Amino acid sequence: MLLCCSVGLNAQYKVERLLLSGRIALHYEDYVLSIQYFNQAIAQKPYLWEPWQLRAIAKYYLDDWQGAESDASKAISLNPYVTELYDLRGMSRINQKKYTLAIEDYTSAIKNEPDNRNYWYNRAACYMESGEYDKAHEQLDTVIARWSNFAAPCLLKSETYLHQKDTVKAAEWIDKSLKIDEYNVNAWRVRANIALYRQQWADADTCFSKVLHLAPKDCNSYINRALARLRINNLRGAMSDYNIALDINPNSFLGHYNRGLLRQQVGDDNRAIEDFNYVLELEPNNIMALVNRATLLDRTGNLRAAIRDYSRVIEKFPNFITGLQHRAQCYRKLGRTAEAEKDEFRILKIQMDKHLGIQQRWSKSKLNAMRKLSDVDPEKYDQNVIEDQPVQAHEYKSEYRGKVQNRQVADGYMPYIVMTTDSKNIGMSSYVPFDDTVEEYTRQLASILGKEKAASLLPRLGFMGEGTGISTLEVVDSITSLIQHTKDPNAAVKLLLLRAVAYASAQNYEEARKDIDNILAIEPNNVLALWQNAVCGAMIAEYERGQTPIEQQMRAAGVMSDFDKVLALSGDNAFIYYCKGTFCARTGDYAKAIEFLTKAIEQNPGLPQNFYNRGLAYLHSGDIVNAKKDLSIAGEKGLYNAYSIIKSN
Repeated sequence: MLLCCSVGLNAQYKVERLLLSGRIALHYEDYVLSIQYFNQAIAQKPYLWEPWQLRAIAKYYLDDWQGAESDASKAISLNPYVTELYDLRGMSRINQKKYTLAIEDYTSAIKNEPDNRNYWYNRAACYMESGEYDKAHEQLDTVIARWSNFAAPCLLKSETYLHQKDTVKAAEWIDKSLKIDEYNVNAWRVRANIALYRQQWADADTCFSKVLHLAPKDCNSYINRALARLRINNLRGAMSDYNIALDINPNSFLGHYNRGLLRQQVGDDNRAIEDFNYVLELEPNNIMALVNRATLLDRTGNLRAAIRDYSRVIEKFPNFITGLQHRAQCYRKLGRTAEAEKDEFRILKIQMDKHLGIQQRWSKSKLNAMRKLSDVDPEKYDQNVIEDQPVQAHEYKSEYRGKVQNRQVADGYMPYIVMTTDSKNIGMSSYVPFDDTVEEYTRQLASILGKEKAASLLPRLGFMGEGTGISTLEVVDSITSLIQHTKDPNAAVKLLLLRAVAYASAQNYEEARKDIDNILAIEPNNVLALWQNAVCGAMIAEYERGQTPIEQQMRAAGVMSDFDKVLALSGDNAFIYYCKGTFCARTGDYAKAIEFLTKAIEQNPGLPQNFYNRGLAYLHSGDIVNAKKDLSIAGEKGLYNAYSIIKSN
């Protein structure tokens, strides 16, 4: 009886450890690795609802919405009383455009939590998406009556009226939304699009400027503001907007096409040709771009290329009079009179057919073959292109939007440097960190492992937080087997450290620290173990930010103490100063972060991550000058994301 209880407790403990490791991997956005932990937990105890929920969350953030829906459904079948599960499945269904099923989920969620305004809002949005506008208005009226300071339903009500083609009421509700929240970028975007639709160019310019103040990387808003500025004859401002839009999204069809038209208008023909070349790389059969490029090639004297483009257009649109006229002129300039006369005769015949009412019409198949982004009439080739219908991406309200991904990737600090069993170097510069102590340890470890095993198990000095999922867990199993079979105490200590490194690489920091505790009980001054321990503590401290302020301070003080122990033994180790400074930066102590990262730079000025993280610490502390200086150096050394941060700030 006691044996059965012991086995049951061990199994429960193992599942809890797997779930904790999975949650940590989920927090650090290593979704593939977290799924591996949840898979193991499900295999151990498939009747527990929580691992199904957590795996669904991981799949959701990997955009595997079908998989997330399936796992959430399984969790609901195991425990139908957890309201968050309906929200998760509802969001997964929304992303698959299964609005009717999502309505069912939010109806269930509202029964459990009738005072959750987000559930009411999401259900109203689903009604709107499914075309049930009356129900959407009814829901939104309820939300607005109960939560009068909630701006989102006013905006959604405006969007519903836009779907019903009532721009007057849409504008009224936009204004109500902005009275509640004047910094709502989506509200300003809708208002700007309404002004553009009404051809209120100055108002559209003002509203899009407000959008771009709040969302400076919105490519479409730059393009739309450029359209408004063209109408008020602000050509310089329009050109600037197109340039910025294409810096943000170099593959923007609208950006290249409209900038090409503007360059053509101001006489910058050669660069206009470059834009239309790019458009035709994206869409080789785009008729409008072909006509414009042909015209520009004609103007710049490249007559044969112009004839080639005109001919491709005329092949699809035999009655395109402008194209026939221009091609005939090109033929005459080249001395090909017979071909020119053929085109001129065709023009005469088309004009006669128009006069007699027997003009050839485009077939339905030809109309359908054309792109919807612009008018199908090639005679309108010189008009700016705009989206057929502005797409308003409304933001559904859910804890699963950003709860896990709570860090800005572009603005995130470079990871800690410590030993890892992961051989990848994702997103980093070409700099390869080197440390004598690590090198000596790996040399001794290689003699213990042997040549064959050393090739796959030997660690390196790398970046914490780049776990490899299945392969890392397999490494842990291999090392455990070696530890069980070794009889040499010194070899056992080195293998324990290797397993701690493997656990840390798999983001299982608690198990890593257990192995390190065993090492320090034997070798209290083991620098590598202390270093690994400090970084694992830092990662756990970041994960457990939900604690009370006092607990957070105590955890942070413990991590700082661990770093101090390593530095007391290792002297001026640049990598440990870097880790300590990075921890301070990540926890918001920018003054200490700058202090320790400066020491790291003094010891090792070749490490670009030092400059990158110190630059961000300067930036967050308000020192823009030094931030730009450090980020510029980091960019020069290969961390090109630094340039994006300089530009955006």
